[in-house]
This record gives sequence, structure tokens and C-alpha cells, in this order.
Amino acid sequence: MQSPLIRYLKDIRFWIILLFIIRLYGIKLPPLEVSHNWRQTTVTMVARNFFENNSNIFYPQIDIAGEKSGITGMEFPLLNYTIYLISKIFDYQHWYGRLINLILSSIGIYYFYKLIKKYFTIEIAFNSTIVLLVSIWFSFSRKIMPDTFSVSFVIIGMYFGTEYLDNKNGFKNLLFFFLFSLFGMLSKLTAAYLLILYIPLLFKKYIPLTRKLVFCLTGFIFVFITLLWYQYWVPFLVQNFGFWHFFMGKSIFIGLEEILHNIPETLKRFYDSAIKYIGFLVFLFGMIQFVRNKNRQLIYLFSLSIIGFTFIILKSGFTFYHHNYYVIPFVPIMALICGYGLDQIKNNKISMMLLFSIGIEGVLTQQHDFFIKPEYRAIENLEKDLDLVSKREDLILINSGNYPTPMYFAHRKGWVDTNENIQKAMYLESLKNKGLKYLVVLKKVFGTNISLTYPLVFENENYSIYKL
Repeated sequence: MQSPLIRYLKDIRFWIILLFIIRLYGIKLPPLEVSHNWRQTTVTMVARNFFENNSNIFYPQIDIAGEKSGITGMEFPLLNYTIYLISKIFDYQHWYGRLINLILSSIGIYYFYKLIKKYFTIEIAFNSTIVLLVSIWFSFSRKIMPDTFSVSFVIIGMYFGTEYLDNKNGFKNLLFFFLFSLFGMLSKLTAAYLLILYIPLLFKKYIPLTRKLVFCLTGFIFVFITLLWYQYWVPFLVQNFGFWHFFMGKSIFIGLEEILHNIPETLKRFYDSAIKYIGFLVFLFGMIQFVRNKNRQLIYLFSLSIIGFTFIILKSGFTFYHHNYYVIPFVPIMALICGYGLDQIKNNKISMMLLFSIGIEGVLTQQHDFFIKPEYRAIENLEKDLDLVSKREDLILINSGNYPTPMYFAHRKGWVDTNENIQKAMYLESLKNKGLKYLVVLKKVFGTNISLTYPLVFENENYSIYKL
């Protein structure tokens, strides 16, 4: 008989709930973390514009398009729109996005466990899920970003897809396979590469041909809808509303050249960003073991994953190694191999010690993401201070370079640019002709101080506001 404590510790739901509770710490903080605040505020901008302006999900709108409407092509704004729908009930708060992502990413983790348990052992499923929980997933599952959000949808869809192929509750599983896969692919196109893992199942003789054909037809429909959004609607919005914002990838040959010139930085995404150093060593051990043991199931899965994800790496090029979150869709595969490696260690104490070490390293190296530096907090007051001297509809310019974050907290629309450009008189005159009314000079966070001759209408230690 196992004690109640041991039973809890062996139940993956305990760990999913425990880490969910831990990540609730600071959940209401504004999107002002040192890393990826810019990416989060582009999500919250769209959500707030749905709430305050146009709620049509097909016309996402950001705030840094100057005098233009801000409507532009981007990932299908499912996360943004979910924030808007909740805001309709409780009024708008940016932290809703954190909570939505955390809830869905935790559900996705549980379906990852169920999926692995179907095709491997319960021990491998447990180990793999713990590794995934403390991987880069740990911090990004509470960011207002669509990365773990989209992969979670695809994983949930994969579970129901495999259930359908196993001839269980036919229509219900087919419908859930369709909806969750569609939501995941639309939310972030890179999550779609996981669909390549269905290929081995389609060669299984026990699955009737008719079932395979219905499955493939369903997949074709949601892939077609996804391509319709990214290949037709995104370019349509960019062309008709005159503002480009979304990264659609680049030529594979250009991406290959960029990767080959930056191999160390690219590899770092796997051994540092994804599952950290101890986890990566166990991952390598797991790879050696499944090759030595001639485990065909893992050989096929890993080979297909590498083929599919290499395409994403090459299409991303510089962007892949420059942004650590681009590795997120591959992390579930790495977690599975890591879980298999831990299972191959016959000494249970050593295996548990390694799993514990992976967990500690993962949590401690990401805990900084749960706090905001005091100097960043000053940006929160930007809207309040601008309200003292200007109207909400006045167009503004902020010296935050490529960072849209201050514009979100200014709660206005306009431009963001560098000090160098702002100090060019002709450039400012051209923006004044387009309706520019005020200039915000950030002195510390997101910018540096510059001296201008325009009337100064507000100043504190963090920023100055000039009237043009």
C-alpha cells in the first residue's frame, strides 16, 4: 500500500496544479518583463483595440502605425480575441492574457501526458511531462504570447486525432481534432509542423482505409483554412491598410546562410533555451539509447520531427536564433526523448535525482521572469501623465526605437523611432504634416535622453513630453 503522499507525488496532475499555482505569482503584473515585453504588448494592443474600437476579429489593429488605422496582417488573433471576450464581462485588464495562456498551456501539458502514455509507458509519460513543465514552457506559458498557447492546442488536437484513428467516439474525436488543430495552427503557424508526426499512424494496417481518408480530408480542410489566413488574408490586410508588421519567414536559402554563419547561437536555443544544460545532457543520452535499442517508434518520431522543424529553422533564419521562443514547438519532442533517457537509467534514485535537478535548474534559471525591475514601472504612468497635457486621440512619437511597449502604456497611437531619426528636423516636419502632436522622450528605459527645442509641457526623471 502506498502512502497518500507517494500517490500524490506520482500523479502528474499534482505537479501540473502545483506549477500552475507557482506561476500565479505576479500574474497581474503588467507586460514589462525585461525580455519579450515588446512581443506581449503587440498582443495586448490588439486585444484592447478589439475592446475599445473595432471588435471584428478579421481586422486586428495595433497602435504604432502612425496616422494609419493600424489594421494589419498578423497571426490569427485568437488569444487577443479571448482577452477581449473576457474584458466584455469584467472590463479590460492586460493580465487576462497571462491567465488564459497559463490555463490552456496547463491543459495542453496534461494532454501531452495522456498522449505519451498511450504510446509509451506511464513512467516515460511522467518523466517527459515534468521535463516539459520546467522547460522554456515554464516561463512562456504565463506570457501574453501565442507560442505555448498554439502548441497546446495542437497537442490537444493530436490526442483527439489519435483517438479517432483508434476508432473511439468517432464524430466527437474528429470534431475536436479539427477544432483544436485549427485553433493551434491559426494562432501560430510554426506549431503546424507537429502534424508530421501523424505519418507513422497512417501506415498502420489496423486502421481502416475509410477512416484514414476521412482523417486526411479533415486535416486538409483545417490546413486550407490556415493557409487562407496566412497566404491570402494577411497580405490582403497589409496591402489594403498600408502597414506591415508580421514576420512571414524568408527564403530557405537566405535562412540557411544565416544559420550556417551563426551555428553556435542556433545550437544554444536547444541546450540553453529549451530544456537547459542538465536536461540537454539527458536528452543526448536518450537519443543514444533509442538508437542503441533500435526503438523504431522513437526513431521515426524523432526523424520526422527533425525534418519538419528544420524547415521552420531555415524559414526563420536570423529570427530563430535571435528569439528563444522559436524553439518552443520542438520542446515537447525533446522532453519525450529526455523522459525516455531517464527511464533507461535502471537506478531509480539516480533517475529521480536527475529529474529533480532538471526541475530545479529549469525553475531557478527562469524565476527572474516573475519580477519587474523598478525602473520599468515608471512606464506605467505614461498614460496618466500624457492625459494631463494631451487628448487620447492625439498622435504621439516616442523615442523607443523598435519597441512598441511604451506606446501601449501611453494608450495612444502614433510612431516609435530612434533618437537619431527624431533629431532630424525634416523627419519631424513630415510627421507633423501627418498629424503628430506630441513627442515623448524616454530618458532611461527603452530610450535615452535628447535635447529638443520644442515647448516642454511635462518632465520627470523618466521622460519628457514636448508639444509640436
